[in-house]
Amino acid sequence: MSDEDAEDVLDELREMLENENDEDDLDSIAPREAFDLWMQQQEMADSTAESYRYRVRPFLQFCEEGGIEDMNELTTRDIKEFEAQRWSSDLQRNTLNNQFGTLRQWFDYCRDLNAVSEDVFRAWEVPDLAKEDRVNTEKLITERAQEILDKLDTYRYASREHVLMLLLWRTTARIGMIHSLDLDDIYLDTEDQKRLREMLESEGYAPHVVQNILNEATLPFLYPRHRPELDTTLKTQLGGERVINIADWVAEVLQAYIKVNRDDVTDEYGREPLLTSQKGDGRLSTSAMRNWIYILTQPCEFGDPCPHDRDPEECEAREHGYGSDCPSSRSPHKIRTGAITHHRDQGWPVPDLAQKASTSEELIEGVYDQPEQLIRGASRREHLDKLDDSSSE
Repeated sequence: MSDEDAEDVLDELREMLENENDEDDLDSIAPREAFDLWMQQQEMADSTAESYRYRVRPFLQFCEEGGIEDMNELTTRDIKEFEAQRWSSDLQRNTLNNQFGTLRQWFDYCRDLNAVSEDVFRAWEVPDLAKEDRVNTEKLITERAQEILDKLDTYRYASREHVLMLLLWRTTARIGMIHSLDLDDIYLDTEDQKRLREMLESEGYAPHVVQNILNEATLPFLYPRHRPELDTTLKTQLGGERVINIADWVAEVLQAYIKVNRDDVTDEYGREPLLTSQKGDGRLSTSAMRNWIYILTQPCEFGDPCPHDRDPEECEAREHGYGSDCPSSRSPHKIRTGAITHHRDQGWPVPDLAQKASTSEELIEGVYDQPEQLIRGASRREHLDKLDDSSSE
């Protein structure tokens, strides 16, 4: 053996010894304790936190059943056995992508804690997803959304459900954002704009920041706020605080609702919610909003024939709390998906739409935007003239 070969062998032995020493030097922490510690340091909406707990729960159960009481006991074989169990459970690929992706994030944190080895962290294999695996195409299509809004405009103008449906469709908002809105977050006239300036100044925003916000804030608009200390949150927290412009005619519906149909109530914190209820603390709950949306998206709600050959008088989906049992009903999230697709069909640039919807450009393009190709193709036709414009060459 040459001196060079001998040196290579020694280097390999040193590396193996270092890795073995690293394994011995891992710090002790129980799996549930490590997970709780990680979650305490995450800044996320309650619904997102609950999703994370749901995704990690099977692995924590795997550890308990296998007698693994310390994170430093985990081996790459344990990770592979758990992955094999989940793959054999007939779970959808996107479900496994979410679960393994969250577990890998947690293990990255555990690696920083020196609770697991580098090899164990790298053992996680998060399955790649094609776009068709990432999306559910049961969005509320534009034609149905417009039909529902037309019926509400005709028969229930400026009602609470009219405002709910209108804001979901026109703002691309999550239901949590609608739930968080107070009257003070609605800016319809110049007095409201003055109120916004005073509020921003009182909260300590720098003068140039206040002016930048006001420059973008062309009336009418909404300005949702993240208020976790008052039990209303935005999914993207402070990042979800943005100006959402609305059309003048949408503002007229809001004004009519506030003037005529809104219950004059305050919540337990003395705030005046936009969407009110005579039950509970005075603020319409997100569960009640979902129930309303399931009902409003049922064709028979406005007298149209049932496309599923059901008798609306006897259909279980017409009972309170069972609206989602109708195959034609759609959840608020499907309205958001349909609204984002509609915005893209109308030519909204992805960066602007991502800001309006408080999400990433990657999610807009990869998940939310589900175009009807004939419609999207027609919307691109206007660009044909640019090919013959000699001034653009």
